Parts: sequence; C-alpha cells; structure tokens
Amino acid sequence: MDKFVINGGNKLYGEISVSGAKNAAVSIIPAAVLADEPCVIENLPKIKDVSVILAILESMGAKVTRINGDDSKVEIDPRGITSHKVTCEKLVGDMRASYYLLGALLGKFGKAVVPLPGGCSFCERPIDLHLKAFETLGASVNILPSKIELDSEKLEGKPIYFDVVSVGATMNAMLAAVKVPGKTVIDRAAKEPHVVDLANFLNSMGANIKGAGTDVIKIRGVERLHSCTYSIIPDQIEAGTYMAAVAATGGNVLIKDVIPEHLDSITTKLRDTGTIVEEYDESVRVIRENELKSCNVKTMPHPGFPTDMQPQFVALLATANGRSRVMECVWESRFSYIPQLRKMGADIVDNGNVAHIYGKNRLKGTKVRALDLRAGAAMVIAGLAADGLTEISDIKYIERGYEKIIEKLTSIGADIRRVTYKENVEDDDI
Repeated sequence: MDKFVINGGNKLYGEISVSGAKNAAVSIIPAAVLADEPCVIENLPKIKDVSVILAILESMGAKVTRINGDDSKVEIDPRGITSHKVTCEKLVGDMRASYYLLGALLGKFGKAVVPLPGGCSFCERPIDLHLKAFETLGASVNILPSKIELDSEKLEGKPIYFDVVSVGATMNAMLAAVKVPGKTVIDRAAKEPHVVDLANFLNSMGANIKGAGTDVIKIRGVERLHSCTYSIIPDQIEAGTYMAAVAATGGNVLIKDVIPEHLDSITTKLRDTGTIVEEYDESVRVIRENELKSCNVKTMPHPGFPTDMQPQFVALLATANGRSRVMECVWESRFSYIPQLRKMGADIVDNGNVAHIYGKNRLKGTKVRALDLRAGAAMVIAGLAADGLTEISDIKYIERGYEKIIEKLTSIGADIRRVTYKENVEDDDI
C-alpha cells in the first residue's frame, strides 16, 4: 500500500498549472457514446476516474485512441458500442460518476442496464432525482440489488422540475434528452461550470441546448450527433485546492491555466482571511504574508461557495486566528473527516451541518486517513501547514481527482513524497 508523507512548514513559491476539470471530464466522456462518429477530447486530467471511465467504454466496444500516449487527449469512436448493457461491474464500482452511463445509454438506445455506482462515500448520495428525470422522459426504472435497469417504449421531451438543485441529475437529464424527440425543459437546473462544459460539448456535436449556466435549460432533440474536437475547461476545485494550500502555508504562487471567474466565491473567502489574490486573464496569484484571519463559509450551489472546497477550507481555517464557522448546505454528513484534523491538534466542534473552528497558529503532524477525495485534499493542506511529519493513508481517493499532485506541490517547495509500506496493526489505527 502507498501513503503520502509530508514534512510540513515550508512556504510555497513558484508557478503551478491546473489540469482539466475532473467533474466535466467524467460526464463528457460518457457523452461521446451518443455520437455517430469519433470525437476527440483534449485537456483531460490524467487521473484514475478518467482512466476508469475510458476503460468502461472500451469494455463496451468503443475504440479509444490515446493520441499523446496517455489520457490527456483521446479519440473516442463509439460505433463499436452495440449494447445498452454495461457488464464490467468492478470498474463501475470504482467511481461515482459512472451513473452518467445511464443517461448516455438511455439517450442512445432508449434503454440502459448499469451496475450500481461506487466512488466516495462521505454521505448518502441517492440518485433519485436522476431517475425521476428519466421517468419524466418516458423511461421505466427498475432498481435491483446490483444494478439499475432503464427501459422505454418511446421517449419524449417533457418539462423536468427538480425539487433540489442537483449537478449530477441536471447533467444526466441533458444526456438522456439530447436525442429525444420534442422539447425538454429542465427547471431548477444546476449552473456549475462543468454543467456548461457538458452542454458546450454536446452542442459541438450538433445538439440544440440553450440556457446552460442558468436556472432553466431548454433542449430540442436532434436525430444524430456528429464528430467534434473539444477541450475540457480547467478544474475549478483543483485550482481552489492549491489556492487554499498557499494560504495555509504562506508564500507566493502563480496558479496558471484557470478561468478566474469560476473561482470568484473561493477568491472572496480567501480575501476574507487576509490572503491576497491577484487575478489575470488565465491565472491567479495567491500571496499570504501575514497571519490568517477567521471567516465564515456557507456552501451553496454555483455561483455560491462549492461544497467540494469545504474540507480544504476547514483545514485552512484550523490555522487561522479566531473563531470561524463553516455551514454545509449541499450534502449531509460531510464533516466525517474532522476527527482526522483533530488528531493534528485542530480545535473543531461540528454539530450537524455546522462546524465551529477555533483556529490555532500551528497543527502537528501525525498519521491520518484520506476518507474521500476532498477530505484527502484537506489532509494534504493540513500536513503542509503542520509542524513535523504527516502520513496520509488511503491516498487512492486523492489520486481519483488530482493529477500529479506530488510533482505539482514539490515544484513549488512542498516536502511531500509517496512511499510504499506494509499495512500492520499500527497503520490500522491511523
């Protein structure tokens, strides 16, 4: 097994580049199934989730050509996919976003059979809104212990209303509806940048989608989708994670290949802590020279503060002066990682969906676990800011969503390395 070992206390200086957006990539790759011709997708992040979803498509009969010899630029030829069934249960169970295959296959074949998705399990994350959207379009849903079956005699464009804003359900509804006859209107749609990116990709193939990035998305079904070449947007959360890391450690880092307006809510909160953020056309510079100040954070759907940045900010605020409050309003039970921060000396009291953080100047390195992707990123930030050695196990979660995180952090002065170890009783107690 492997773990990250961090010798904390180094300030960060230099430049770092952000990869393509994970949350966009894992929906755009399944969307290529809907095309009648090969598509080229560029700026894909080289992470486990991308390699897994590509492997799933290959197992279904798609031809995937890695143009640069890796997963950053691929051509996907979906013409070999002739079945609506996904049979590689192990691969599907490795990632949460495999549920986008439901919408893509339903849109292509009018039916789908997909094993239950896996991925991070920081809380109960039902897909009832996804299934509601499929039913609204005319599909029947059968949930079995190990898989989900969708079937339909005829799909038809209809109004879809979500009681709760859901990024995944919005994107799955788009995938299912893009080739359905008639007009589909998604009301209370999610507005995140990766929702817009998926719509732009589908439109590049000939879809007719309007309103992505607003509360209402209108889709007129088309008969076929053609080939295209498309580049994934930069990863908003990866950029935010490195911004928080610089704020936690101190230093001066230029973070390149970003869309600054996608980072507005993160930038605002960093400035509240006394961190300097300078914005340029495709980069931001983060400077932290003085002690951090406390602030309050409330997660909200875009354009509010992203829930996927909440753990990283809690780790950051654990080193700030004063009392901070972080309210989680998107997912329940997303504070399960806080006991790991307490092991490092963080003074945090969580009560339901609110965490009260009593900041300290320094944390202390120790052994901790990465309980999910973003909680793992929080452990990395805490380790970078802490005195002494921090050992992070279960790094498989971190590597699901961060490309070359060791190399990137090392390039700006972090003392972090990956080591292999044999699991023993002591490690079980991490």
